[in-house]
Amino acid sequence: MKSAGFLAGTVFVFVFVAASASAHAAEVPEAIHQAVAHPDRPEEDRARDADRRPGEVLAFLGIEPGMTVADLMAGSGYYSDILCRVVGPDGKVYVQNNSYVLERFGKVMVPTIDKRLGQPELAHCVRLDSELDALPFEEGELDAVLMALFYHDTYWQKVDREKMNAQVLRALAPGGVFGIVDHHAEAGSKDRDVKTIHRVDAEMVKEEILAAGFTLEAESQVLRHPDDDLSTNVFAPGIRGKTDRFLYKFRKPK
Repeated sequence: MKSAGFLAGTVFVFVFVAASASAHAAEVPEAIHQAVAHPDRPEEDRARDADRRPGEVLAFLGIEPGMTVADLMAGSGYYSDILCRVVGPDGKVYVQNNSYVLERFGKVMVPTIDKRLGQPELAHCVRLDSELDALPFEEGELDAVLMALFYHDTYWQKVDREKMNAQVLRALAPGGVFGIVDHHAEAGSKDRDVKTIHRVDAEMVKEEILAAGFTLEAESQVLRHPDDDLSTNVFAPGIRGKTDRFLYKFRKPK
């Protein structure tokens, strides 16, 4: 692993780990805290922080300075911006989107990404236009991979997920982390809701990634919203940003 180790100083939050089914205090390192609080982050990004809780998410996944990270289906780069600041100039972040998203939303998305990455302090982060089942990474190149709020879309976009997950596994160094955030669907619903209301059965996602050769290290409850009835479109007024979400931390065996 290429991570340089956490910087001194921490802020404390609570993260829940499924393996023990009990809560424990987890540290949000100063590098992550400062990245989230950075004054150069856009105001529209900051407005989403209360719902997305990026500090807790990235701390749970173990993102550190010096890492090489892929932000898969990064959109306009909400997480990419923070990741770039956390890993610092000794690290690297790939800001990946596929052709489907770029063709439909690129007029807004691409200028936003390019503006972010045009900042001198983010010069170590690069835009990557690539299909999810044709990822160009070298074997063992990455320390961590994040896919936030998109795995459900891989079903109706007909991504070869078996191939995608195999490529992620190959690209990660031994011990590397694959983090998944997505919207809960009803248990047992499989892929029924992936296009209509943009939710997915968490157990099905877990089974697919485990089948690729990963181990599930932990599941965080930090994005849970038990009052969400799981039947509403995630973009509907009143529920957007407040859906019940799962957060998995998978690891490539050493």
